[in-house]
Amino acid sequence: MESRNALLFYVLNSFITMTHIMDYKPYSPEWHRKRFLQEAIFKYLDDYIDNDIIINDINDILSERSDDAYQEYTKLNQLKAKLRTD
Repeated sequence: MESRNALLFYVLNSFITMTHIMDYKPYSPEWHRKRFLQEAIFKYLDDYIDNDIIINDINDILSERSDDAYQEYTKLNQLKAKLRTD
């Protein structure tokens, strides 16, 4: 009986998890994006990673993306300035 309950819990948990993703059309880019994010977050939680590590990882990712974007912005502004002077 306990294994049946465990199976039922697994099936219901999977169903509930999937319904949270269903606010987007199934298999659309938005649906996949949210599913990937959900899987990544759940992996941290399933591995019992400390909240500070999760926050630091998110901040590192965002900082790296921000730095890359700023470098791109700077490079484009330099190109525009050079185009105006030539």
